[in-house]
Order: sequence, then C-alpha cells, then structure tokens
Amino acid sequence: MSSVAVLTQESFAEHRSGLAQQQVKVTALNSEEENDPPTYKEAFPPLPEKAPCLEAAQEPAGPWSKIRPIKASVITQVFHVPLEERKYKDMNQFGEGEQAKICLDIMQKTGAHLELSLAKDQGLSIMVSGKLEAVMKARKEIVARLQTQASATVAIPKEHHRFVIGKNGEKLQDLELKTATKIQIPRPDDPSNQIKITGTKEGIEKARHEILLISAEQDKRAVERLDVEKVYHPFIAGPYNKLVSELMQDTGTRINIPPPSVNKTEIVFTGEKEQLAQAVARVKKIYEEKKKKTTTIAVEVKKSQHKYVIGPKGNSLQEILEKTGVSVEIPPTDSSSETVILRGEPEKLGQALTEVYAKANSFTVSSVSAPSWLHRFIIGKKGQNLAKITQQMPKVHIEFTEGEDKITLEGPTEDVNVAQEQIEVMVKDLINRMDYVEINVDHKFHRHLIGKNGANINRIKDLYKVSVRIPPDNEKSNLIRIEGDPQGVQQAKKELLELASRMENERTKDLIIEQKFHRTIIGQKGERIREIREKFPEVIINFPDPAHKSDIVQLRGPKNEVEKCTKYMQKMVADLVENSFSISVPIFKQFHKNIIGKGGANIKKIREESNTKIDLPAENSNSETIVITGKRANCEAARHRILAIQKELANITEVEVSIPSKLHNSLIGTKGRFIRSIMEECGGVHIHFPTEGSGSDTVTIRGPAQDVEKAKKQLLHLAEEKQTKSYTVDLRAKPEYHKFLIGKGGGNIRKVRDSTGARIIFPTSEDKDQELITIMGTEEAVKEAQKELEALIKNLDNVVEDSMVVDPKHHRHFVIRRGQVLREIADEYGGVMVSFPRSGTQSDKVTLKGAKDCVEAAKKRIQEIIEDLEAQVTIECTIPQKFHRSIMGPKGSRIQQITRDYGVQIKFPDREENPAPAAEPAVQENGEEGGEGKDGKDADPSSPKKCDVIIISGRREKCEAAKEALQALVPVTIEVEVPFDLHRYIIGQKGSGIRKMMDEFEVNIQVPAPELQSDIITITGLATNLDRAKAGLLERVKELQAEQEDRALRSFKLTVTVDPKYHPKIIGRKGAVITQIRTEHEVNIQFPDKDDESQAQDQITITGYEKNAEAARDAIMKIVGELEQMVSEDVTLDHRVHARIIGARGKAIRKIMDEFKVDIRFPQSGAPDPNCVTVTGLPENVEEAIDHILNLEEEYLADVVDNEAMQVYMKPSSHEESKAPSKGFVVRDAPWATVNNEKAPDMSSSEDFPSFGAQVAPKTLPWGPKR
Repeated sequence: MSSVAVLTQESFAEHRSGLAQQQVKVTALNSEEENDPPTYKEAFPPLPEKAPCLEAAQEPAGPWSKIRPIKASVITQVFHVPLEERKYKDMNQFGEGEQAKICLDIMQKTGAHLELSLAKDQGLSIMVSGKLEAVMKARKEIVARLQTQASATVAIPKEHHRFVIGKNGEKLQDLELKTATKIQIPRPDDPSNQIKITGTKEGIEKARHEILLISAEQDKRAVERLDVEKVYHPFIAGPYNKLVSELMQDTGTRINIPPPSVNKTEIVFTGEKEQLAQAVARVKKIYEEKKKKTTTIAVEVKKSQHKYVIGPKGNSLQEILEKTGVSVEIPPTDSSSETVILRGEPEKLGQALTEVYAKANSFTVSSVSAPSWLHRFIIGKKGQNLAKITQQMPKVHIEFTEGEDKITLEGPTEDVNVAQEQIEVMVKDLINRMDYVEINVDHKFHRHLIGKNGANINRIKDLYKVSVRIPPDNEKSNLIRIEGDPQGVQQAKKELLELASRMENERTKDLIIEQKFHRTIIGQKGERIREIREKFPEVIINFPDPAHKSDIVQLRGPKNEVEKCTKYMQKMVADLVENSFSISVPIFKQFHKNIIGKGGANIKKIREESNTKIDLPAENSNSETIVITGKRANCEAARHRILAIQKELANITEVEVSIPSKLHNSLIGTKGRFIRSIMEECGGVHIHFPTEGSGSDTVTIRGPAQDVEKAKKQLLHLAEEKQTKSYTVDLRAKPEYHKFLIGKGGGNIRKVRDSTGARIIFPTSEDKDQELITIMGTEEAVKEAQKELEALIKNLDNVVEDSMVVDPKHHRHFVIRRGQVLREIADEYGGVMVSFPRSGTQSDKVTLKGAKDCVEAAKKRIQEIIEDLEAQVTIECTIPQKFHRSIMGPKGSRIQQITRDYGVQIKFPDREENPAPAAEPAVQENGEEGGEGKDGKDADPSSPKKCDVIIISGRREKCEAAKEALQALVPVTIEVEVPFDLHRYIIGQKGSGIRKMMDEFEVNIQVPAPELQSDIITITGLATNLDRAKAGLLERVKELQAEQEDRALRSFKLTVTVDPKYHPKIIGRKGAVITQIRTEHEVNIQFPDKDDESQAQDQITITGYEKNAEAARDAIMKIVGELEQMVSEDVTLDHRVHARIIGARGKAIRKIMDEFKVDIRFPQSGAPDPNCVTVTGLPENVEEAIDHILNLEEEYLADVVDNEAMQVYMKPSSHEESKAPSKGFVVRDAPWATVNNEKAPDMSSSEDFPSFGAQVAPKTLPWGPKR
C-alpha cells in the first residue's frame, strides 16, 4: 500500500496558491499520529461564505425586477366525445354503470378531477382539471376507455424508427400523450416498416402527421463514412482539433474522428446532403495533399521520456503540431519499442526533431535516501513541509512509496536539483532529532492498550510527545511502533510493556449463554448486570451486540475472579432455563372466569402455590389457550389444577383415539382449518394431536361426553375415508354470502352435509383468502356437494331489488342503536342491503337489494320481527330491589342470557337511594313480603314499590317464561348447623376455604361472628345451587371431624431417658440419623434445649401415632445400646504428622474411620496437649485403628526429620522475605513523583490511574496474591 503525495501538472496552479487538503494523500493512520494535535479550525474548517449570485448582480436594482411569470400549476381542459364514437351509449341512467366506474378509476390512477356532462346532441363533454401531466394522462385514458377506437398504419424507412422512439423512449411517450393514441413500432429484428396507431380519428391524424414530419426531417440528413489512414488523422483534426472544428462550423456537418486510442480508420460525416458533400471533399483534399507532401523519420527516445514528449493530456504533441505542422507518433505504453516517428513536410522535420529532444530532456528523475518511517514527518501535518518545496518548484513531482526507504523526484532538471537539496537537509535534521522503536505485544491486547475511544494511547502520546502506530485488527500483527523524541520513545515503550505484562496475567473466558436470556441477565436499565459487576468488580463482562445474534458472553479479569463470576452466571442461567419451561392448556372459554375466581383469587392462588406465571387470553379474543410458564414440575402441577377445575365444573371427559401418524397432517389441514371445523361442529371440543416426528398415533379428545363421542366418530370416519379415497375441491364465494350459506346455527350447510356426506370448510377470520371454501370427502360426495353449493352461489350472484311495506311505527325498532337489527340481518342473509325511508317522511316502503334467495329470507325475517312487535305486550315482575344486583349477574350476564333466550326486553327500575319518610316504612315492609310470597296475603296487589318493579316487553308467552326465569333467579336463604369449633377451619386461611366453596357452588355463605358462639351457618343463593352447597358444606364438616380424630391419635407422646453424651451420636452428622428415624416412623422427636436448665437434659420426647412412637423409641434405644458398648482411648501422635494423617480435606482420616468403624478426634489449635488424639469405638476396632495410625506416624515422621535436616542448608523462602512491609506499586518519573515522598500511589484514583478496563478496588496487590 503506498502513501503517496502526487503532484500532477493539472494541480500546479493550485500549488501556487497553497496546497489543498486532498493533494497530499497519506494513510488515515499516519495523519492521526502527528506530534501536535490539529487546531479546531484545521480539524473542522469553516464553510466558505456564500458568494453573491452573479445573476442577481447583473439585474437592475428595482424592487419588481425579480418577479418571474408564474405558470398555473393546475390546468383545466375540456374533451368532447361525439355520439357515434361513444363506447357506452345505451345507458338507463346517466352517471351510473360501467362509464361512472371507469371515470372513478381514471381519477384514482391519474390524480386528475373529471366532470362529465351530456350535450344536446348526446355527445359526451368531459372537463378534466389537475396538473398538466395528470391531465394529459387522464386524456389518454379517456380516449382509450370511453371512446370507440380506430386504427391506422403509417410506413416510414426502418432507420427512421429510432428517431420516433427517441432517447429511452421519451419522444414516443410524449407523442402518445400529446395525441392520446397508442403507437406500436415494430421490433428491430422485425423487417416490417409499418407503424400502427390506435386511437380516435382526430388523434390518429395528428400522430400520423407528426411521424411523417420526423421521417421527412431525417430524409434531408445523410451519413457518409470516409476511410482515411490513421496516421493522417492528426492533420485532418489539426492542432488542438482546431481544423476539424472550423470545418464543422463552415459546413454545419458533424465530423467524428476516432480518438488515437481506438484503432479505427473510418471518419463519419453527418448532416444535410449538400453541406455533407462539401465537408467530405475538403477532408479528402487535405488527405490527398498530406499523402503527397509528407515524409517520415524515426528516432530513438528512452521509453521513460515518452511521457514528457506527449505532455499532460497530449499537450506537448499538439504544441509541436501547431509550431511545425509535424505529427509525432509515439508507440503505445504496453509496447517495449523506443522508436518515435515524425511525419511531416521535409523542411519542417528538423525543427520538429529539435522540439522532441528538448521536451524529452526537459525533465529528470532523481531519488533521495530516507527511512520510510520518516516520510510522514517530511510531508508534515496536512502536507505543510512539502508545500513549501512544491510552491517554489510547482513542476516537481515528489513521490513517497510505503515501505521503501527512498523518495522519488521528477520534473525540470534545475528544479529537481534544488528540491533534492532541500529534502536531503530535512532528512538529515530529522534523523538527528528523531528515533523509533518496535515492540512485540500480542494483538489481542491492542484494543485494551488503545483504551475506550483511544483514552490510553492518546494519554501516552500527549505525555511523551510520541507517535504510536498500532496495526489494524485485520492484520493480526503483534508489532507496535513508537516514533518521536528518543527519551519519550523509551518512556512510552516502558509504559506500554508494563501495561501488556499486566494484561498477560489476566484470563479471558467465553461463556455460552442463549441470546434470549441476555436481556434478562442485564435487567431493566442494566440493574442486574450492575449487581454482578459490583459483586465481581475486577471482571469485565462484555455482551455481544443484539444484531449479531451471538450467544458468546466474554469475561475478562484475574483468573480466580473470572472463575467465580463464571460459576455465578452459569447458576443464574440454569435457574432461568429451568424457569422458562412453557406449556399450553386449552380450556373452554366459559370456564375461564371460574379459573380466575372472584377478584382473581383462584388464579392468584394457583400462581403463588405452583410458583408459575399463568397467562390467560383476553376476554374479547377467540383463543381458549391458557399458557403456563415456570419450572417443568410446577407447570405440570398448575396444569393439573386448572384441568381439575374444568372437570369439576362440567361433565368433561377425555378419550384417546389411535389414528396412524401419517394421516395426522391431512386431518389437521392447512393451518389447522380442517380440524378446527370438526372442533366447532362438535360443540368446541379440544382435539390434541401428538407433536410431529414423535411417531405417536394417539390423538386426545377432551370436552363434554356427548360431544367427545361425536368428534371421535367423525375423526375415525374421516381417517378411514383418507386411507381409502380422499378427494378435495375448492370453491369461491364472496365472504358476505358465507353466513347465508351456513345458515342459522349451521342449518343450511348441515343439510348439504347430511345429503351428500361431504365435509365443507369455510375460512376463519385468520385465513388470508376469505373467499375460499373447501369441500372434502369421497369423489362422488364432493362433486354432489359442489353442484349444490355452486347452484346456491349462482343464485346469490343474481342481484335483485325488491320492496315491502312496513308500518312507520315499527321503523324505529330497525334503525335504533345505529341500525343494529339491520346489521344483523345483513350479516345473516348474505349482505342484503335494507333501506328504510328517511325519518320525517311518512313512507312505509322498505327497499331490499341483494341475492334473490337472500332478499326472500331477509323479507321473511323482517316479517317475523314485525309480528313479534305487533304481538308485543309489557308485563310487570315484582322482585325486591335488594335482589336486583344478584339477578343481573356479573356485568349483567344473567339478564343478557334471558333476553337472548326468550327474545324479550327487560328494564330494571332506578335505584331508590333513601327510604320513604314517616308512615311509609310499614308499606315498604309489606311490599317486600308481597314480592317474596307469591300469594301476598297481607299486601295489596296494586301497591308494589316502584323500585321493585321490573318491566318485561315481548310476546306474551315469552314474557311469561322470562318472568318465571327471573323469579327463579331470586336468591333463597337456608340454615345449616355446623359445630362452632369447626367454623375457623371452614373459613380457612385468610378466608380461602369459604371463598372456594362460594365460588364453586355460586352461593353466599355467612358464618356467625365468633362472639355469638352460634352453630348456625346461613347459605344464600339460587334454589338450584343451595342443595349442592349444603351437601358440599356437610361433606367438608365430615372431613374436618375425621381430621380432628386423626389429630388426637397423632398426638400420642412418649419420653425416653438417654444420657446427654449420646445425644450428638443419635442426632448424627447434620441431623442425618435423627432425620432418618423421624421419616421412617412418621414421628416428631424433640431433644432438650441445652440452654434451658429447667428441662431434664436426659429426656427425649417422641410424638406421633402410639405404634410409630414406640418403634422410634426402640430404634433410639438400639443406637444407645451400641454406644454404651463403645470405649474411648487417647493416643499420643506427634503433631507434625497430623496433617498427613488427616489428608486433603480430611479424605485420609475419613477412610481410616470407615475402614475400622471408629471415630477419631484430633486436638484443636491451642489445646494443652497438641499430640493427644482420641479414638472411640468398639474395643477390638479401637485397638486395630490405634495400631494403624501409629504405623503411619512412624512412616511420616521419618520424612519430617529428613525435611528439617535439608532446611538447614537452604536459604529462607521467598514467602518469608516478602513479609517485609510492601511499598505497593511504584514507578519512576510518574506524575505524582514531583512530591518528594515514598508513599505508594492510590490505585483507585482515576486521576493517577485513568480508566483501564474495570476499576480496581484498593487491595495490597492489583492482581491478587503473588503465586
């Protein structure tokens, strides 16, 4: 790669006025690393001041002189289409039908505005307004689509076709827009010369005229080619092309001479025939003349000097041609020939030869020896040093080549000599002043040496006034070069090597963590990663860029800290993985509210107890899937509990069907359409197929028993069909027809299905193609069903308009609530449009527009509604106001259900906030009784309270049925006797027990206050629920009484007397022995508290079932019996061998204890006798163990004595030396060294130690203890 300061001839002028920034191209690295930082103005040069506009300067100064005529951006044109040329003549009504649609389409396409009107002669006038381009496009569209088209052909010579098309087809497009026609030109490979024009008669005439004009113009022009030897071309062109330019100007002919680089001899003339002939004659004359008069001489000129003869852009050759009339022919650059040929009149050749030699020798090439690392200092900042030389000698070209220790100079001989002297002086001076050094540092540490945003390296550069060249990452080079003042270079080298050695003690570790967990580990606003960094301050944690989709997290720092941090993060990830298991549970939508519970109690409890995250679908979504996330076992437990709630609430059964796995995909269908249709048809059962690739054939069906059975039959039948002969056909119908085709409650489609046996699948709202209907089954059945459906769809496409009479008094019922009733009719009957007359007009005519069958069905439905309205009555139902809320149900759901079921309207009275004054209370009481007791003996029927009366409107029989349904919703209260001492267990912790029963049985249970000591619990709710609730409550009472009895049996106590010295052995290591006894016998064992002196210290209490307690006592006594047989013996062992006998982490001593079945205790540090070891166990085992450890002592002691003898001849260990107080981390000539004290630097100070990686906590050594 070369770092070049190139000074060409073209830039001489600019060099005189100062070197521009672009003219010295030095690699980016070099320019960064100058000794002095650039000034702000140098780094960010200001923009030049805005030059005053020349035009403005030339204009008169009057205030109105700048006004330009403004063209209107919107234009209006009127087009006429005569009657005989109109496409759409026979229309019933103007402004309707196809013509109107076309106009709308044109307006949308072009953005122009169209207005149509009919003239008296039935011709069509179209006013088009908009931007010029839009109007022209609209005009073309109008002619093509609203006017009858004619066509004509015009023949012009094939070579003129390209002039009609124009550059990039622009002329043709323009012509088509102008004439509002379509012009078809034959392809170049088609021999035909006929151009076809399509459009109106007027447009065709215009286009034909224009095309013939273009052709006529081209006919006048001619082209001629003249073959002239290449060597004579310079004489025809003349010096600087002057001769050919004059010729072109005189004759008005275009003359094209091929350039010297193109090896063509043909000169091409283009122009008017007469003038062209004149130009050709003149060129021929010059050619002939030169051919006769000229002669040639060949001379040898060094190849390196050819470029000086040619000159910049061939200027020198042109100069010689102008002065002497001689053409100089230079061999091409890729040729090795040095022969230059001069061609001209004999008397002029001598002069030309002199000129050639003068040009060749006017320039010289020289070189100066200079180390390559000094080149950038010679060039100077932004080329300043070099600019001084090039300004004095602008014709000198100076070239620096990267990696070469020389500078090449090229230019006029005198100038080159002067420039060479100046550069040699500069080089000598720089060699005396500057030094460089190269150091080896592993490239992986380079970016840490540079620091964040270059902080470290910039500090070193500024401090030591040096330039540091670090190779780019992609070179993977370890060589760092420091250049500058010799002293600064040495100091910078020392500091960089120290930093590098410090980094080599570091450890880098890559952790593989799935990218999906990165955000969780980092935490919101980086909180969690901050905690980790605080915990491991010496470790740098780098997460990959999210865009790179990498799983590698890099940790860097001291080895031990990196290991600890790795373990911590791996544990964190393991927890995340464990807690991110997800499971989906399909639950019938109607049971979601029961799973949530009152105020979210149920779902909250399941979440807390199973420690999972449970997401339910939104109330308005069609999804039935509940998603559970957490640990696998917890998710399974939560799923089990949710399914149990569903099972309790409904008669939900689950069956498994075996269907070959190869048929599963075809049964599920595209995006699950097929299986969804079966699920919907069978009352919304859930059908679960095994995961693909599992190889399982088991399909699970869950739902109400009856529906499950139905789905099972259908699945098996379909599977059989698929195996024998499956056939599928797709039909298309407008989405608005689908509801009508399906029919109310699926009635219509069921008829087709039953009669043919084929399955018909309609698209769901999620499907992209809303028109696609799929028919599946046997070929015969599918074809029959297809025939029936096609007939239905055909009828639906037959749009008719009909009307019917509806009494104006009923109109309001159809149009209220933004026409909800009409919307429902349109949805159900294939999008029929029903138009009622405007309010205020007394018309009773209602118009229906749509498919014939749909219109008939809609008329029938409207008639039914009117009959209902005619037969409508209003009745009153008296229910005390206090029950109204419970009758309505949550969010009015119960009342909405009755309204739907019975087709009635129910209006509740306004609430009465304050009871009536004075004499009213008695009436109110009676009124309440009258409402509750149906006979109402004491109450006068005419005096129910206004706030208790509910009004029901609809057909009489339906109103009566709705009234009965409402009265059935009035809550009833019953009393149940439950022993007072069980009340708190029925209520449960924080009321959870009683809440569960209330939710389960949909009743209100009232437990008396504790101070009343009453056994009576009241249950209020619907009569249908009360019996279930009472039975449930009594069942719970039975369970609690059984628990009480069991509790009494479990509380049997037994006391065992055991000497306290055996207690630790009975408890065992970390309670292992006693835990095993407790678990095995299902008892609780209590040891006396050592600190409580009032307790008998030898009493152990066992609580549980009597039989279990006795078994546990026997187990304890057995251990005591074994312990009593044991003996303890002290043995003297030299303390120097204790560590060897114990072994690493007690491994050796544990092995001895297990082998001899004894317990061995060593003295604690500071014990009176450090050599006394106690061995406990059965007598024979103790003896054997003591013998064994004494043998070991003898063996190990010999080694100890040998080692001590050796130590006498060895120098003290470095560990002992290092006990001298440490001075800390001290360096020479540091910034703080100006103060004369020996105090170690504060390594946590960001001033003394600017940020380098993670901040280091102030410890005795920065990289942990010395190994």
